Amino acid sequence: MKNMQQLLQIMQQLRNPETGCSWDKKQDFSSLIPYTLEEAYEVVDAIERDDMQDLKSELGDLLFQVVFHAQLAEEQGLFDFEQVAAGIADKLTRRHPHVFADIVYASEAEQQLAWETLKESERAAKEVENHTILSGVAKNLPALVQCRKIQDRAANHGFDWTDIEPVYDKVLEELDEVKEAWESGDQEHIEEEIGDLLLVAVNLARHMQVEPEQALKKSTRKFSRRFEYIENKVVQSGREVKQCELEELDNLWNEAKIALKKV
Repeated sequence: MKNMQQLLQIMQQLRNPETGCSWDKKQDFSSLIPYTLEEAYEVVDAIERDDMQDLKSELGDLLFQVVFHAQLAEEQGLFDFEQVAAGIADKLTRRHPHVFADIVYASEAEQQLAWETLKESERAAKEVENHTILSGVAKNLPALVQCRKIQDRAANHGFDWTDIEPVYDKVLEELDEVKEAWESGDQEHIEEEIGDLLLVAVNLARHMQVEPEQALKKSTRKFSRRFEYIENKVVQSGREVKQCELEELDNLWNEAKIALKKV
C-alpha cells in the first residue's frame, strides 16, 4: 500500500492549484475519456502480444487513469479513491458467496445463473426509474462488444434460440436481404441490412462461445500479415500494389496463406 499511497500523493501534487502541472490541472472527467479508453486498449494490446513487461507498464498507466478520475471526484466532494476501492471490494465479495460465504453451487451453469440474477437485482436497485432489461449497457462500448452484451441480456430473459441451426438460417436470410438491398440501389437500406447481418453474426458467435470482438481482431491481424506479405513481394519486383492485376494479387494472397502457416 506504500506505493499506492505514493501514487495518490503524486496525483494530488499534479492537481495542486498553485504548484501543479498546467495540463493536469485543466483536465476534467470528459477530457480524460479518450486517454482512459486508449490506456485500456493498450493493456489489451500488451496481453495479445504476450508482452508482460509492457503489460506491467500499461496496467500502471490504466491505474493512473483510475486515480485521476478519483482525484477529480474527491475535489468535487463526490467520492474518493478509498470509496472506489471499497465499492469494488464489496461487490466482489457479494457476487462470490461461494468463496466468501457458505453457498455451494451444483454446477458452473448454476453459478453463472446466480451471478446474472444478482447483477440484475443490483441494476434494478440502481435504476429504480426507467429501468429496462437492456438499460445499463454502456453506449460507447465497441459496437461488437455492446451487441454481444445486449444479446446476452435478452438471452438471460428467454429471448434466444435454443440451438444453433436457426441462427445459421438467420445469417443466410440476412445475407439474402443484403443482396436485395444492394440490387435496389438504396444506400440507406443497404446500411440497415448490413447492420442486421453483423448483428446476427454476433449472435452466431455467441452461440459458438466465441467473443466476436476478439475473433474480428485476430482475423484483421491475419489479413494484415498476408497483405504485408503481398506488398513485400510486389516491392521486390520494383512495383506498387496498385500497379498489379487482381489475379496476380490473388495468387500472392494464396501464396501468403501457405507461407505464413509455416511461421
